[in-house]
Amino acid sequence: MQPTFRPHRKKRARQIGYRARMATRGGRKVIRARRRKGRKRLTVV
Repeated sequence: MQPTFRPHRKKRARQIGYRARMATRGGRKVIRARRRKGRKRLTVV
């Protein structure tokens, strides 16, 4: 059996990074909400 979680920074960044968020309407909404809330980090990566 293989491990279910194999972390890769580049893959993660491409999926949920800042540029990936800004590419879609919903993603921009997420960034806006996190800015409003005052998050220190807008995206996880």
